[in-house]
Amino acid sequence: MATTVPPDKKDNYEKLFASCIIREVKYPEVDQIISKMVSNKTRYQYVGDPLNIPWFVIAIIHCMEGSLRFDTHLHNGDPLNKRTVQVPAGRPKTGNPPFTWEESAKDALTFDKLNLWTDWSIAGMLYKLELYNGLGYYRQGINSPYLWSYSNHYTKGKYVKDGKYDPNAISKQCGAAVLLRRLGEQQLISLPDGHIVEQILIQGNKTKYYTGTVTNEAKELQTLLNKAGSVLRVDGKAGEKTSNEYFKFSNTYLNGDPRKM
Repeated sequence: MATTVPPDKKDNYEKLFASCIIREVKYPEVDQIISKMVSNKTRYQYVGDPLNIPWFVIAIIHCMEGSLRFDTHLHNGDPLNKRTVQVPAGRPKTGNPPFTWEESAKDALTFDKLNLWTDWSIAGMLYKLELYNGLGYYRQGINSPYLWSYSNHYTKGKYVKDGKYDPNAISKQCGAAVLLRRLGEQQLISLPDGHIVEQILIQGNKTKYYTGTVTNEAKELQTLLNKAGSVLRVDGKAGEKTSNEYFKFSNTYLNGDPRKM
C-alpha cells in the first residue's frame, strides 16, 4: 500500500484544488449537503476519532457512496439489512445483519486502509478520496467527476456502470473536492493552504501591472501564484504573464493592465 501521494498526482491535486471554482448555480445544493454533514458531525467523529480519520473525510465518503443515508453501507451504498452485494461484496465479513451504520462504516474504512493513512493534507485527502472510487478517469484523460463535479474542472464524461465509460454522460452528483473546498470556504474546517485562492485575490488587489517599477507586492503575488501551480519568475515585474495567471483565479486582469476594461 502506498504511504504517500505520488509526486505527479500531489502537484496536480494541489493545483486543481487551488484553482477550483464552484459553479455559482450549485451553491444552494452544495450548502444543503454541507449543513446535513455538519448536523451529523458527532456520528462521524465517533467512528473516525479512534481510527485517526478526520470526521469530514468520512462525511464526504458518506455523501458520495450513500447520499448521507444512515441505512446504507459506507462501502458502496448497499442496504444495511444484509452484507454488501456490490464491490466490495460480502462486507462486513464478521457479525450478522442488520448492521448498524457505525459497524459498517468502521469495516469500510479499515477495509480501505484509511485507518493507516497519515497524510491528511489537501493532496493526501483528495488522493484517498479518489482511490475510494478508483483511478479510471486518468485513463480517459479527464478530471474525475467523483472529485470535481460541480466545478470548473469538470464538464462531462462518466462511468455509467462498472467498466462502461460514456464520454458524453454528465455527473449529477457533487464532487468530493467541491465538498471539501466548500467546508473550507465556510470555515467549518481548517485546511492547510486551503485559502490560497483568497490570498491570491487579496494580493492581486494590491498589485499594479508592471510599468517599469519592481515591487514586493508583485513578488508576493508571483510566489502565491506559483504555489497554486503557475510557473512564473519571481522578479517583482507583474507583467502580461503574471496578469494572465492572476486572471485564471479572478476572472480579471491586474490594475493597470491595458486589457482590463
